[in-house]
Amino acid sequence: MTESAAITADQAGETKLIPATNYLSAGIHIGMKQRIKAMDRYIYKVRSDKLAVFNIQLIDEQIQNVANLLSQYAPEDILVVSRKKNGHKPVVKFAEAVGGAKVIYGRFYPGTLTNPNYEKYIEPKIVVVTDPFLDRQIVEEAFNSNLPIIGLCDTFNNPKNLDVVISMNNKGKKAIALVYWLLAREILKNKGEIKGDAEYKYTLEDFEMPEFE
Repeated sequence: MTESAAITADQAGETKLIPATNYLSAGIHIGMKQRIKAMDRYIYKVRSDKLAVFNIQLIDEQIQNVANLLSQYAPEDILVVSRKKNGHKPVVKFAEAVGGAKVIYGRFYPGTLTNPNYEKYIEPKIVVVTDPFLDRQIVEEAFNSNLPIIGLCDTFNNPKNLDVVISMNNKGKKAIALVYWLLAREILKNKGEIKGDAEYKYTLEDFEMPEFE
């Protein structure tokens, strides 16, 4: 058995939201060689090729906790953000699925959260960013506005100024799509808008950035 196969087998334990193998097939657990010390506590182990591996069971818990938190807000009070291209479709579909969250993808214009005179100024009550590094301008503005911030964090992301972290591969399109798909599903269940997984009308593919984009 190769080392990577052994790690995969080790992590195929119990998860609550979806089978662990679904997380593994999306590559949600594969971090980077570059690591910030503050992210070490989320790392399951480091492979011989120096790639970090996240803890699948912890990711599962984090997604559920974030869904529980976001369920306390009206959809229009949630802002989801992704400058990263692989997150564009996931944040748009998340906003749609939960019933009208605010969404910004691509370029973020300074002052959107801090300048009431700016024509695109918005006042969310909680912010979710796909990559705290690429989305650092909005993290700064949300922090200065005393807004809670949730960040999808890879090993190279500094979680400073974030209130809640989902530790994961935030590079891969399948991994990003999976997180937003699960968050939307769990929010709808928490709010009683669907009774169970079978009533969730969106597929994972609905959230995934197409290859040609």
